[in-house]
Amino acid sequence: MGRFKITLIVLFLSVIGTINHSFSATIPKKPYKVLIVDGQNNHRNMAEGTQMMKGYLEETGLFTVDVTTTPKKGENMSSFQPDFSKYDVVLSNFNGDSWPDKTNEAFEKFVKNGGGVVVVHAADNAFPNWVAYNKMIGIGGWEGRNEKSGPYLYYDDQKKEFVKDTRPGVGGSHGHQHEFIVKTRNKNHPIMKGLPIEWLHQKDELYDRLRGPAENVDVLATAYSPVEQNGSGRNEPILMALTYGKGRIFHTTLGHETYSQKCIGFITTLQRGAEWVATGKVTQAVPRNFPTATQGTSR
Repeated sequence: MGRFKITLIVLFLSVIGTINHSFSATIPKKPYKVLIVDGQNNHRNMAEGTQMMKGYLEETGLFTVDVTTTPKKGENMSSFQPDFSKYDVVLSNFNGDSWPDKTNEAFEKFVKNGGGVVVVHAADNAFPNWVAYNKMIGIGGWEGRNEKSGPYLYYDDQKKEFVKDTRPGVGGSHGHQHEFIVKTRNKNHPIMKGLPIEWLHQKDELYDRLRGPAENVDVLATAYSPVEQNGSGRNEPILMALTYGKGRIFHTTLGHETYSQKCIGFITTLQRGAEWVATGKVTQAVPRNFPTATQGTSR
């Protein structure tokens, strides 16, 4: 065999190896079924974001993804009654009008019985008066949230611990969009295992001053919200793992804009979070191009 052919074969195998490493996972006999809910959101890129996240999940080989879209804001919501029981995971890209009571009850039953939930960015603004939903997401913002909603939750550098702060004040704010460092707080959780302790996230809103029940919540990562960017001056929860009944929830506050959702850090944690809520474990390899503390990466 000539040297040229050998070189081509080596290059081909190298490329295949890189692809397999980036997306390698233990593929289940049957893919896990995911339902993305959208239809109302205060973010203009909702529909595009839904399709991006659908693609991110499907490319792992672990998931098949359907999308259900609610009526538009202000329209009759009584027809919105998806069958959650057909799915392993529900991903919420929704922030809008209340769902019908029957739909709320069906969703609560789904999660209590072991269904997985992924909550993305403004989905934690939704349903301020739905008690069960707020327990699922741990903390949320806006829509009238205040001290009656529950405490603020943040990491105190001096005390070296998470603080539940009950002082009065609004729930939910953010400063100017900017790149920021995401800092791992639980390196042993399946979602975070193998990720850098610190990594640079692409330009995004950094949610701060979120508050809520803050029960059964494991803060996986935080980000410092700098005062000079009109932030809180606190280490704010960015990635969270929660439980509600037998169900697991992954809550990410990242993903304000299309460019934010193209960050390899956002993509990877979304994929790993979805696998964890579906199975309780993560089999996906960390991609070679995952961001570092000094170098962000995106698609």
